[in-house]
Amino acid sequence: MTDEFDTDFSRSTAEIDRPNSTFSELDPAALLAAACGKIRDSLRAGQHEMADWAGGPLAVSAVPGAGKSTGMAAASAIAIARNRLNNRRQLIVVTFTRSAAANIKAKIRERLAQLSLYQGGFAVHTLHGLALNIAMRHPDLSGLNLENSTLVTPTQSHRLIRTCVELWIAENPRRYQVLLEGQQFDGEETERLRRQSVLRTEILPQLAKTVIHEAKSSGLSPEELLKMGDINSGDGYEILAVAGGLYQKYQALLRSREFIDYDEMILAALRVLDNPGARAMEQKQVFAVFEDEAQDSTPLQTELLKILAQDPDRPNSPPNFIRVGDPNQAINSTFTPADPIYFNQFCDECEVENKLATMDGAGRSSQIIIDAANFMLQWVNRSELAGTEQPFRSQTIKPVPSDDPQQNANPAPIGRGLELHTPRDIYQTVELIGKRVIELVEEFLPADFVWESHEQNIQSGSESRDEENRPKLPVENLKSMAVLVRENKQGKFIKEVLENPEKHGLSCDLRKYGIKIEDVGERDRHSQVPWEILTLLQFLDRPHSPDYLKAALKILSDRQLIPKQDYNAFATSPEQFLYPGPLDPQQSDPVRKCRYFCCGLLQARLELPPYQIISFLALALQYDQTELATADKLAERVAIQTAGNNSMSNILGVLGEIVSSERFEPVDADDKIEERYTSKGQLTIITMHKAKGLDWDCVFLPFLHDQTIPGSLRVLPQTRFLGDFTLAEVARAQIRASLHEKHPLPNLGEAWEQAGYLKTAEEFRLLYVAMTRAKSLLWMAAAKKGPFTWNKPENLQEQKPCPVMPVLKQQFPGNGNFREM
Repeated sequence: MTDEFDTDFSRSTAEIDRPNSTFSELDPAALLAAACGKIRDSLRAGQHEMADWAGGPLAVSAVPGAGKSTGMAAASAIAIARNRLNNRRQLIVVTFTRSAAANIKAKIRERLAQLSLYQGGFAVHTLHGLALNIAMRHPDLSGLNLENSTLVTPTQSHRLIRTCVELWIAENPRRYQVLLEGQQFDGEETERLRRQSVLRTEILPQLAKTVIHEAKSSGLSPEELLKMGDINSGDGYEILAVAGGLYQKYQALLRSREFIDYDEMILAALRVLDNPGARAMEQKQVFAVFEDEAQDSTPLQTELLKILAQDPDRPNSPPNFIRVGDPNQAINSTFTPADPIYFNQFCDECEVENKLATMDGAGRSSQIIIDAANFMLQWVNRSELAGTEQPFRSQTIKPVPSDDPQQNANPAPIGRGLELHTPRDIYQTVELIGKRVIELVEEFLPADFVWESHEQNIQSGSESRDEENRPKLPVENLKSMAVLVRENKQGKFIKEVLENPEKHGLSCDLRKYGIKIEDVGERDRHSQVPWEILTLLQFLDRPHSPDYLKAALKILSDRQLIPKQDYNAFATSPEQFLYPGPLDPQQSDPVRKCRYFCCGLLQARLELPPYQIISFLALALQYDQTELATADKLAERVAIQTAGNNSMSNILGVLGEIVSSERFEPVDADDKIEERYTSKGQLTIITMHKAKGLDWDCVFLPFLHDQTIPGSLRVLPQTRFLGDFTLAEVARAQIRASLHEKHPLPNLGEAWEQAGYLKTAEEFRLLYVAMTRAKSLLWMAAAKKGPFTWNKPENLQEQKPCPVMPVLKQQFPGNGNFREM
């Protein structure tokens, strides 16, 4: 059938090109082939290999801005047309997130409309959504039944993790005692209590969370992990044996409570596909699998897709499997089991078979930005800052030809295109950003634009940041702008300084220019409302619980309502902290502030009826308007579910299920994420991780310090009794070494070193992603002074720049000679 289509394509193209031919002379197959050819011709050279795919495996390694989703959508539509796919035999498209799935589905439908084809023959899924569909179709084989099971997303503080830690401690007193004694221990009782608190609430929960996800999504069972621990037990703490025991307890708890997690979905789908009959049934419905963002897949997820892509009638033939990704944009491997090594291996295997396509032409950015990103990639690979492993695949971004179909491809730079700054401190960094934003607004306003009287609003105290009072800018003339930060606390600092210029001595005021500041991290925090409310309610219900007290103090600290300090000391003796007696040691001023706040909450618990307590806590946490609305929505939901029995225990039960079993959507959540974050006339503040997949005309990258990028693995002071490493990262590095078939496994010191290299490599890839979000202006800065911790941004000290900054200035001397005031 494919040969017939190719013949029709050649004939129809020739006939259409004949001056006297008419479409009425052509048969439908020829017309369809010609329409597919037209779509193919609209693609870039690097996208052609996807459009020309005729079966078997194909690896597509694409640089940022190369048009992966555009090429995949076109290739999908052509494959549907070429193979006459329908709802009984479909093309399966798999991507990483729900928003990406919705985006590519819309693009495929648009291409099918161009071909005048029925909007079917394909399905778009996230990996977990696809796995769940397979598992639910065969509950007897998968062992999953959502009617009786509850989906959970365990966190370090999740009750499942905490319970498995307590069960493990009870059954493993010898190993627990070894951890408790650490490197040295004098037997002092207060120190023993402190270490017990740290082990139970921090170290072991983090080890359990990390290892369970890492091992489970890689196909390792608890028994296999325990066996690895027995073989490699020479580290003193027997870390893998501890991890395997925690994993074993966790799995037992899942089964006994009829819970499932996201990793269980993949395993359940694979259990179905282990059955020959069910496997053939599923494969007969699948013509091929196209995978987007393949660099973020785990080995188990890849195995699932590979099985589905196999033709059941030709089990020895290679699978119909296209994998599209960019290993240089793999930025999730330090907190998920994804690792760019797997996609790189797939690319290398396909290259041997001449089945590797490289999409290296990108029309997103100006030439100077492309040059900076390419230079950074090559320099980091040569630097060996990440050890012997190279962080990047050696591929270069190239500009597209002048006849590229993308409009305004490789746009002209704004200003110098690349601007490298060394401000005096982080406050001057924000001021320079504000001034540059105002310059950009003024530069691209139409010549006949007349400012309204905005100065009056400011002077009269009217907040021009509000929608009603903000000056109305002709946004169609403006550029999209974003500040990309490494962590949300940096974004919060930038917004606070820009919105209070007088307080911080800034000479620029964005409010006068009608520039909206959209802090994406602030919006994300709204989804934390249920978890924060539950944590405080648990403390109010059992204030003498060390775990609940410590968790509540952490939230109050993160909200900057109490002084930040080591709360383990409080958690060892909650009653002494909350109600000190006359003979107890005198509390310091920061400790008293923490106690007063906690006692105020406890007083309200005694005086208020249960149905009012959620609203009170929302006010006590100083929620903004959106968060308050989310809290009200939550309170209404809890009230409905506890009608007739609004006791504290019932409220806690309902809230616990909401937090552990679902994602409670905050008020004002919408699906137009890309449009909301890339709007013109606003300054978007967003983390580098969230910025992946988006782009802006002008991108600001502040606070590029060595302690942040690449930074180093953090060992908290309260955990140093074990040594200068963390159990979780050592275990992760040893598990990955096993999966990469490196034997013998690295010892404790080697594993910690490798974990550091993994973080370094990923941080540089994250910087690469951030740099390649910019179209016409990339603004980068490393202030001479910055905070040691962003919990206290006012405490400034000398900071070393990110290693990339000095070499960029050396490579691009004309872009770094900016005089800082």
